[in-house]
Amino acid sequence: MSKPVVLMTAPMHASVEAALRDHVTLHRLWEQDDSEAFLAAHGGEVAGVATSTLYGSTGEALFARLPALRIVASFGVGYDNVDAVAASKRGIVVTNTPGVLDGEVADLAVALLLATVRRLPQADRFVRDGGWQDGAFPLSPTLRGRRIGILGLGAIGKAIARRLDGFDVAIAYHGRHRQEGVAYPWHPTPRALAEACDVLVAILPGGAGTRHIVDEAVLRALGPEGVFVNVARGSVVDQPALIRVLEEGALLAAGLDVFADEPEVPAALLALPNVVVLPHVGSATEYTRAAMGRLVAENLLAFFGTGRALTPVPETR
Repeated sequence: MSKPVVLMTAPMHASVEAALRDHVTLHRLWEQDDSEAFLAAHGGEVAGVATSTLYGSTGEALFARLPALRIVASFGVGYDNVDAVAASKRGIVVTNTPGVLDGEVADLAVALLLATVRRLPQADRFVRDGGWQDGAFPLSPTLRGRRIGILGLGAIGKAIARRLDGFDVAIAYHGRHRQEGVAYPWHPTPRALAEACDVLVAILPGGAGTRHIVDEAVLRALGPEGVFVNVARGSVVDQPALIRVLEEGALLAAGLDVFADEPEVPAALLALPNVVVLPHVGSATEYTRAAMGRLVAENLLAFFGTGRALTPVPETR
């Protein structure tokens, strides 16, 4: 019996190939001299796709070239890079990698919040640049007494909340619906959450449904002592509005792991002394990326073996 053919659209963690190599015929699209010619010649053989945000959009344009495609396994918990609705219409299952990265992203979110509020990168530069020789580093804001709003209380949002519980801060949340069994106060809109809090942590899916859900009104509602932390997707915040309120002093600070047009970061953001920027490293540890890679492979192999994937996204269940 011939092995299923899997197309990998972009470089991924080595754990993906390690888990797949003995069980499938694997093609690496980025290694082809002419990807269009390759798809024309071999697209009809492809039963599975392993993809990530590095490839860009995985949707109808690719699906049309792969008539035998049955499953798309995406590397990451967010899957806004895959057109799951178009896949569903074609009977294609889409999977992501939930669960295995929740703790890692939650750790990073809390670290980024602390770094932003306590100005830790700025303090590091102060020492390196010799500023300490001329006097003490300026006093920073504090996390004490803060009211923290979590925008998106999914698995990662809950993991962030559990960690923040240890800091004795007030926590509230917004999601599409109030969740049963959750003790934190729920607010019906992002703006209502921002009005009740002075820290907003965004950890919700990207995509058209959440584009610019953090708009200028939400950011201003946090107030001049407010802090915005984004470990979700760059698309969830109106980035020009964020720059504007920071420049005006209408928001105290921002900690950003994601941006609207990665890896491009606006010079105006980089110029602001009250912004901490990271290169989208929420889940970027060897341990967690290996676990994510294994889950990508396990989804493909489970589907080829049983017809059922392990972690299908809701649109294609």
